[in-house]
Amino acid sequence: MNLIENIREGLRAIKGNLLRTILTGLIISIGIMSLVGILTAVDSVKHSLDQTFSSLGANSFDIERKGANNRGSRQGRTEKIYPNITYEEASEYKDQMSDNAFVSLSAFISGATVVKSATDKTNPNINIMAGDENYLQNQNLNLARGRGFSTYEQDLGTNVAIVGSEIVENLFPKTDPLGQYITFLGRRFKIIGQLEKEGSSMGGNGGDRRIIIPLETGRQIPRQGDSELNYEIKTAIPEPEELNYVMGEATGIMRNVRHDPLGQEESFEIRRSDSLLESLGEITGYLKMGGFVIGFITLLGASVGLMNIMMVSVNERTREIGVRKALGATAQQIRQQFLIEAIVICIMGGLLGIFLGVLIGNGIASLIGDGGFIVPWLWIFVGLSICVFVGVVSGYYPAFKASKLDPIESLRYE
Repeated sequence: MNLIENIREGLRAIKGNLLRTILTGLIISIGIMSLVGILTAVDSVKHSLDQTFSSLGANSFDIERKGANNRGSRQGRTEKIYPNITYEEASEYKDQMSDNAFVSLSAFISGATVVKSATDKTNPNINIMAGDENYLQNQNLNLARGRGFSTYEQDLGTNVAIVGSEIVENLFPKTDPLGQYITFLGRRFKIIGQLEKEGSSMGGNGGDRRIIIPLETGRQIPRQGDSELNYEIKTAIPEPEELNYVMGEATGIMRNVRHDPLGQEESFEIRRSDSLLESLGEITGYLKMGGFVIGFITLLGASVGLMNIMMVSVNERTREIGVRKALGATAQQIRQQFLIEAIVICIMGGLLGIFLGVLIGNGIASLIGDGGFIVPWLWIFVGLSICVFVGVVSGYYPAFKASKLDPIESLRYE
């Protein structure tokens, strides 16, 4: 018997025990389905989140006062308070970096603000931001309607505003908001633009409760007490591969602008916009590892079940094995036949498991976020390889046992 004949004989044996083959294949398919399904879901969710975070600018970095996000003391030790970044410092940095990058300046003006129209008002949950001419571009904010700030409005600090979609829905549900007036922080502003709806990505919709005003306008609004505005700087470059070099250059410029003494730490922080994306990659890596372990344990149980069924098959076909040996089949050919049966059953179950795993994985991902339909070719290849491996491991001992049967004793077996 050559290899082709062994394959045909193995397929005939599978067809002759169809119910047993189906049940065995289902055991394998469940294991592969869990493995491919979990890993597909992780990949799809990661792809969705990659798109969300990459929209924040993978080719940019932010500069802000060091310790701006600190809360109280750490380990019984009071954190050092660094001075805010002033408008003069931010402007000087922007002038020096303008040849190599797009720099935008912004400042947080007010939170928990009530915004009023002529007939209605919002809840006290509106954030007011002031930004320059590059702010919308660097923050990847798109306008659903209207326009951005003109140079005249930026230079003179005109009372104009670009509003989020939730503000329009609350104050102007049936009216075109462009050209309408709203009042907040004791001033009356004209709406010239509306931001695209961001929705509840990442568990909140703060972007839809945002109002952007010209930076010079924000500087003119009186502050409570003697507090000064703390300016944030965002730098974007055309070539992402040059980001590390530009960040080094920006560090030197900011140290000079802030007059940080030589040998002492910076009084500011530079944070890459894709740093959160890198942390997300680490988390999804752990999820993949966990999913692989769960799928592997399931497959381990499936391989034990397959080995048990193959052992039963050897006992049921003892007389058949004796006949084949009497007709001249060698131990290697008998062993090869049973191995082929085990591998074919695993591949059939694996293909079904891969198909179901891809569907279930993408289905789970679609419930979490809109990540599109993903076909994980890598995991499909891995799944098929594991199927062949499981077939060889599970079928080897039964095949070895079958090949060692004595032909005379096998012929006597009933």
